[in-house]
Amino acid sequence: MTIFKCLWRGDAIFLAGRLSKAVTPRWHGDSYQSRFFWIHAASLLDPGRPEVVEVTFEADGPKAFDDVVVRYEPGRPRASGPGRVTVDYHQIKWHVDASGRFGFKDLTDPAFIGATSVSILERLKTAKEKAEDGAAFHLITTDRVADGDQLGELISQVDGLLRLQILKEGKTARSRMGEVRECWREHLGLSSDDELYALLDSLHITEGHSSLEKLRHEVSLNFRLVGLVGAESETAFIYDEAAKQLLIKQVNRFDRTSFQQWCETEKWFSPKIVIARRSVALATFFSRPTPAHMRGADEESTLSLVDRFEGRHLREGVAWSDLKTPIVDFLKTRLAEQPAMRLFLEAHSSVAFLAGSALRFKDGADVEIVQKGDRNPGIVWDSTDGADGPPPLINSEIIGTGKDIALAIGLTRDPTETVRAYVGRCLPDVGTILHVSPAGGVSQNAIVGGQHAATLATAIADAVRAVRKPAGTVHVFLVAPNAFSFMLGQQAEAMGRCIPYEFDFSGQTDGSYQPTFII
Repeated sequence: MTIFKCLWRGDAIFLAGRLSKAVTPRWHGDSYQSRFFWIHAASLLDPGRPEVVEVTFEADGPKAFDDVVVRYEPGRPRASGPGRVTVDYHQIKWHVDASGRFGFKDLTDPAFIGATSVSILERLKTAKEKAEDGAAFHLITTDRVADGDQLGELISQVDGLLRLQILKEGKTARSRMGEVRECWREHLGLSSDDELYALLDSLHITEGHSSLEKLRHEVSLNFRLVGLVGAESETAFIYDEAAKQLLIKQVNRFDRTSFQQWCETEKWFSPKIVIARRSVALATFFSRPTPAHMRGADEESTLSLVDRFEGRHLREGVAWSDLKTPIVDFLKTRLAEQPAMRLFLEAHSSVAFLAGSALRFKDGADVEIVQKGDRNPGIVWDSTDGADGPPPLINSEIIGTGKDIALAIGLTRDPTETVRAYVGRCLPDVGTILHVSPAGGVSQNAIVGGQHAATLATAIADAVRAVRKPAGTVHVFLVAPNAFSFMLGQQAEAMGRCIPYEFDFSGQTDGSYQPTFII
């Protein structure tokens, strides 16, 4: 009774509030680490990832790189350079906000990882002395590299590996990279730069990593992909509590058999049958590496048209129409071989739209779409994934009597003014502009998931059909994720003759829109 009364005293309430503020970030940090673990644990149930043999949470491994450990047999291919990775060691550093910035000197400061005496570089040195051949070490942090710091030039955009060829630039300690080498070498007590390079050749840094809520979505998504319950719509995320129970029961290591048994015991398997999918890749940009928890496409199932472009622009002498037949033929062939596929899209939005038109529902296509990007571990959207959201806002603007329609879709950015100006200047046959925006406003997170994208695409196609005139053309202007563009492309037949457009963001041609394919 006494304790109960104390909780109602003003000072006790104040103390409880302070305690809550102190404890909540710790809880969130633990959840962040556990969600990272579950994403990789899902690979233990993926028949397409037989090389993943063990995933450990809070391992008894190298200090500071023991948050999550993933072992492979045989090793997974390296994204950069020759050889294979036999084990990935991860150190995860989460912060409650996005204000954190760090540079090369912070890697020598113990406080950077919440320690008092040993830095992350010193722990890397100790870990490498004990680790097996083929080990890779990863610093995963929600902080970002400070603007202008040399570390930003050293982190590869391919896989986060430190670019040693850049670190070797400059002959003196006064040079830009010489300052980094001297700082790190003296901190570690190394006698030569070669010793430093040998230490750093397996260090990867991922900065600006996903938010806590985004990791929740990724856990749910990856679990659904291997037949487990996603549980992303529940207020309390059951897998956060499950991770705590693992530690209480001193169960922190799973192989393929034990994880299967654990999921069966916990009744995590979904009654929905998981479909075996073939990975197919289509690229007009240089491909980033496939996330470690996903199976990439083999050579036969990959179409790269990167050599037809200089950056985002077509090479001289290449026309968009030249690309249509190779893309459609490639996708139709893959569809005939296996209708269920996982499509990796690193391409222009017009190519994503064309791909959707080629892989139609009526032809039996059953497609999950993977979209990779900066600080994006690989998001998979499926029109039946249960991640739905509100319908779009669609406004009709009558600008004349022309039979054509301009479809201006702005999900991640508002294209209203640029589309309106282009239509007025270049498309005299357009009589109606349909402006589409998300209910919650434009943002990178405007689409909840695959089912939401499909809902939006269907609503947009219905709106187009409602105002379409005979023999008219729909001019499609997309500012949206490629996975959505693909799903809208699957509605192309219902919308009639479509022409998607690409915008010249860099001003390399005319700084405006360019028509691409006639679909």
